[in-house]
Amino acid sequence: MKKISPSLTLLALAINAFAIGSTEFISVGLMPMIVNTFNISLSQAGLTVSLYALGVTVGAPLLTILTGTWNRKTLMVSIMGLFILGNLLSAFAPTFLLLLVGRVLASLAHGIFMSISTVIAADVVRPEKRASAIALMFTGLTVATVIGVPLGTFIGQHSNWHMSFVFIVVIGLIGLIATSILVPKGLPIPRKINLSGLARIFTNKSILMSLFITAFGYGGTFAAYTYLTPILEGTFRFSASTVVIILVAYGVMVAIGNSLGGHLANKNILPALQKMFAALALSLLFLFISASLASQALGLIATLLLGLFAFMNVPGLQLYVVQLAEKFTPKDITLVSAFNIAAFNVGITLGSFVGGQISKGSSVVFTPLGGIIIILLAMFLIRLAQKDQASKL
Repeated sequence: MKKISPSLTLLALAINAFAIGSTEFISVGLMPMIVNTFNISLSQAGLTVSLYALGVTVGAPLLTILTGTWNRKTLMVSIMGLFILGNLLSAFAPTFLLLLVGRVLASLAHGIFMSISTVIAADVVRPEKRASAIALMFTGLTVATVIGVPLGTFIGQHSNWHMSFVFIVVIGLIGLIATSILVPKGLPIPRKINLSGLARIFTNKSILMSLFITAFGYGGTFAAYTYLTPILEGTFRFSASTVVIILVAYGVMVAIGNSLGGHLANKNILPALQKMFAALALSLLFLFISASLASQALGLIATLLLGLFAFMNVPGLQLYVVQLAEKFTPKDITLVSAFNIAAFNVGITLGSFVGGQISKGSSVVFTPLGGIIIILLAMFLIRLAQKDQASKL
């Protein structure tokens, strides 16, 4: 049988990531419709984001442990099957509770997929290209913000939000086919995960700090991003059709930022991440100022800048923790990767919860300020990590 090239394997991972990214953030575009359908508050509708993230947080490490000795291709096929099932339930959910159940099922697939695919992406390329390979795999997520989320939102606006999830199911089926064709059968199966690895991971100061950096640095964005559609429609007074176009433009900026982030993080990861977080905090500040002035022009610019910096940090954050695992706990690289995926989603849960509480207590206009505070915590931890590295030289 002809060997499948690493490029095609990365393509398959990116396609699946596109499907997963489309469902992860689809609620952002559908938030006003979900509120109207179930007659719930905006903060309650935000549970479709925060509970999804919580499901990834639990599912990534737990399912990675339970499936540690599975054939990688069989596991990938099973993951996409679970993903499709969860989105089918969401698509036809008659109640808000069942919608949340469907979201959680899909999130379990998300968690284990991202933890495993990250390791695969890093392993199939030369060491100096690992951040770029991870960025390529994550490109599926960024393309989802360019095409998947806006298109799903458009479908929801012109039919109903149920059909948006049907659209996600179709993408999932394409991902399942790509997995069957492009993921090789002979991928190395990691050794059975020893639960003693949990002790090694959580007693290592550097790895533990990196997980907090991931959670705070990535999560700060979601204090505002979770409620971006209500901000665009309610504060900046953009029409629903214009919001779809803005979400496309936002996604383009995310794709650019992700690519730049992968390039910048190939060397000197911590200084690069510190600069990315600083730029992200400034973009959130600009969004707050623009929302306070209710200026459409400034709001558009602020949204695009947020897209540029929002996910720029992802390749560096994931590569950093993998490098730490290789150095300190080489037996637990897959498990460390899973916990970092969980940390990303702890951040989403934290950010969306903070944003929800701010919007509930005052206004969505103030949600970017909550994000800034969270990101400043990540910057503080990076500074501590740099001092720790310097002391060991």
